[in-house]
Amino acid sequence: MRPTLVPALFVSLAALLAGCSAPTTGLAQAQQTAQDFNLDARFGRNELVLDQISPAEREEFALHHRAWGTAIRVADVELAGMKSRGTKDVDIVVHVSWYRPEQQELRSTTLQQQWRAKLASWELVGEKRLDGDIGLLGESVVVEAPAEAKEPSHFPTIRLSGGDPAED
Repeated sequence: MRPTLVPALFVSLAALLAGCSAPTTGLAQAQQTAQDFNLDARFGRNELVLDQISPAEREEFALHHRAWGTAIRVADVELAGMKSRGTKDVDIVVHVSWYRPEQQELRSTTLQQQWRAKLASWELVGEKRLDGDIGLLGESVVVEAPAEAKEPSHFPTIRLSGGDPAED
């Protein structure tokens, strides 16, 4: 073999091997599926979200998330932890930051999602609130109005020109 062909073969072999990635493990695939699922839910890509939910849970999930994008705006989702329950079940903890447009107050809720291995993928089989603000999953929330109306604040006008404000 010629000396100039050896480096060329080495470079092409290295490039070929760099393109091959190791197959993902079951838990890594579950984590990636949950990450994609929660981002799709955040941005309202419902057709992608519903494909990842167990058929038995789809109606309940849709009922609990129907306000997302309208009465509830999701600001951020973050996977906070994962716990394996055997080889086919995984619990994933998700922090959701959200707000109601009319209130403009950022809220935070922690969810636990149950995922189950299904052939070559994972599907959501359950979701519940672990901690944080109530209302993200369609729970009833009663907002109490103040007992008496508060008068708007009014501050006197001060003019720097030195003139009497009544003369203007």
